[in-house]
Amino acid sequence: MFFPDRKIVERIKKEYPSGTRVELVELNDPYRHLPAGLQGTVSCVDDTGTIHVDWDNGCHLGVVYGEDRCRKI
Repeated sequence: MFFPDRKIVERIKKEYPSGTRVELVELNDPYRHLPAGLQGTVSCVDDTGTIHVDWDNGCHLGVVYGEDRCRKI
């Protein structure tokens, strides 16, 4: 498993603090299908750079660094 450099994780934490609104661009998860365009609120960023999001559809799923993509809105 790939973990990003500590500097990258710190940048992600600063860019996506708790409460930041985001929109899903792409999710590469074979077990969950969340549509692009879905919006949610960041709950936290962990030490692997995963952005944990409370999605507006009630799902709680992380955006994994290097695998998935979201953008601030």
